[in-house]
Amino acid sequence: MHISEFDYELPDELIAQEPLTRRDRSRMLVVDRANQAWRDSSFAEFPTLLNTGDVVVINNTRVFPARLIGRRVVNGERGALVEALLVRRIEDTANEWEVLAKPGRALKIGAELEFGQGRLRGAVTAIVEAGRRHIRFECDGDFDRVVDEIGNTPLPPYIKRARSEERRLDEPRYQTVFARERGAIAAPTAGLHFTPRIFEELRARGVKLVEITHHVGYATFQPVRVERIEAHAIASESYEISGEAAATINEAKRRSNRIVAIGTTTARALESAADPGRSIRAERCSTELFIYPGYQFRALDALLTNFHLPRSSLLLLVSAFAGRDLILNAYRHAVAQRYRFYSYGDCMLIV
Repeated sequence: MHISEFDYELPDELIAQEPLTRRDRSRMLVVDRANQAWRDSSFAEFPTLLNTGDVVVINNTRVFPARLIGRRVVNGERGALVEALLVRRIEDTANEWEVLAKPGRALKIGAELEFGQGRLRGAVTAIVEAGRRHIRFECDGDFDRVVDEIGNTPLPPYIKRARSEERRLDEPRYQTVFARERGAIAAPTAGLHFTPRIFEELRARGVKLVEITHHVGYATFQPVRVERIEAHAIASESYEISGEAAATINEAKRRSNRIVAIGTTTARALESAADPGRSIRAERCSTELFIYPGYQFRALDALLTNFHLPRSSLLLLVSAFAGRDLILNAYRHAVAQRYRFYSYGDCMLIV
């Protein structure tokens, strides 16, 4: 199967640059797998499409300001600008991280860096493919606190911002209302549509809410650089499903109620934790699960997700869940109807 089979045309003006004033006012395209059809709706209708006993699973990861802007240090003097996106902490080390670096080619092993006017210092310890580097950081005080103070919201490159606007516009909004566990470098964007009012309506209908944690990392936006998708390997991301969460999901499955995953990261965590009997394991683990057409789902009955980039692993995942032709035809409809795309855009409910 070729990645070129998962392409579509999207005018730039349909890429949402700002969130709606009210989160739950987004449009929603409801895609019906059984009938190979779709219809236009709004996210406000989402609770009415669920039944008593259904389980909505949300990802409570919290985005931290993982984008650092600094300078190279050469012979004690500050030099060229450099950007480092903190991707993941290297285990069993003191503040050594894998980062996406710009400009990556200029950062050789031993290169020295500083961020936040010297509050955070770093040295390159290893070179990884595709612009990634390992950097060992030093700072005075707590590392996470310093990063929270000097870092920037790690927006996707298709959202254009002047640096002076980033914190003011995006820090309070590029976060779900239920975000709790620090560790994501991108928002689980399907969750951005939820408000306390939506949760109240779900509970009133007897829908159960379950939280899991899947820290959105490099895998979520990692480009597919190969033509044959079977050759693509996905980076590791960590997730945690509590015993209580697993028990609630498994009880619902025994009663033939639906499991509704909010977002592709939630979907990947649930599918990673599903055993051959379709039960969900309680576990704290990492996953390199790559879902593309041909994959047999064990956990999900429905999926709420935003619209994804052409040729992306996320588009492959939703195509695996609903079928390539149905998804691409639904996307073409969304383009024709002027839906808003990507992180701050509208959503799709696949049932």
